[in-house]
Amino acid sequence: MGSKSHTDGAWSERPVQTRSERYSSANVGDFDKPTGREVDWKLTPIKLIDDLINGELDGSPFKGNLAVAQPVDGFSLAWIDRTDKRIGSAGLPEDRASANAWSHFDQALAIDITGEAPTGEFIVSRSGLGTVARAAHTVITAAPNSRGILVLENAGDARLAENVEIVIGEGAHITVVSVQEWNDSAAHLASHFAQVGRDATLRHIVVSLGGGVVRVNPSIHLSAPGSNTEAYGLYFADAGQHLEQQVYIDHAAENSRSRVKYKGALQGEGAHSVWIGDVLIRQTADGTDSYEENRNLVLSEGTRADSIPNLEIETGNILGAGHASSTGRFDDEQLFYLQSRGISEEEARRLVVRGFLAEIIQQIGAPAVEERLTLAVEAELTVTV
Repeated sequence: MGSKSHTDGAWSERPVQTRSERYSSANVGDFDKPTGREVDWKLTPIKLIDDLINGELDGSPFKGNLAVAQPVDGFSLAWIDRTDKRIGSAGLPEDRASANAWSHFDQALAIDITGEAPTGEFIVSRSGLGTVARAAHTVITAAPNSRGILVLENAGDARLAENVEIVIGEGAHITVVSVQEWNDSAAHLASHFAQVGRDATLRHIVVSLGGGVVRVNPSIHLSAPGSNTEAYGLYFADAGQHLEQQVYIDHAAENSRSRVKYKGALQGEGAHSVWIGDVLIRQTADGTDSYEENRNLVLSEGTRADSIPNLEIETGNILGAGHASSTGRFDDEQLFYLQSRGISEEEARRLVVRGFLAEIIQQIGAPAVEERLTLAVEAELTVTV
């Protein structure tokens, strides 16, 4: 079995026509090595991450590199074997890097959310993973009617390929935040798979503020009536950094709702961001309400922002669907307004960027985390402006 009939690089076979037709498998051997011509790799610097895509990975659990800020009622954490029935419950890899990570991990980190009255956010931090190519797997399970905010923080050195599975039970309302503040030499390839149950809500937030090559691809499946997702993203690409996110929202059930909003800033020679947003509204998804958008703010010369929204609709019985994308420089009118009130040009630029990105940070709902990330953005702006 191979993926040749499922990629744009297979000239002799029928290429993928819709996002839902992409091949999936947990076995890395079922995928061809990417050449850079494939639709899901053509904007990625694959030569810089060849070890994560094609090489042997250290799949041992990184227990010594994991820290929990503090215990929170309704959250529990444990390591489970790869034979556990929860593995594969949210989705399967659709590219070779994801399958390579899946094929090599020894144990998965399992986070269970059971509390119906959250007492605080649960923060799990990873750091100091080193320069050896590694594989990881995380399974997040939210019980029916549970509530909570889970924050996954990443920092330091790493060469990491991983999969994150998220299963949201009926009536649950969960926020999952993934924060990337890696060192400039780090490489991180992550695939997030989510299944959202009946009348449940997943708020999924990706914040990427550091790393040489960072690619976080959420795939969220609204698989039960009344399921809802809000997918937010913030990224700040500095010189030489490649920050990428390919978002897939699959409306498979009736009366489902999605909102996608990603915002990024770029500064410095060679700063590159990639955002691809795929929304599929299936024939079974009557009453769907969906909208996605991506906004990019360019702060200097020598940057590149790729923004590609895609919308597939297989039923005409929907409430609404749309998408938007923009890439531009500072709004001169905003700068003029601020300067006319005695604010210096430098400070005015900071205020504009801060306000542009603050909208995403404020979606987290955890004041301490929001404050820390606001300070991290401030540090980026100090260098930028």
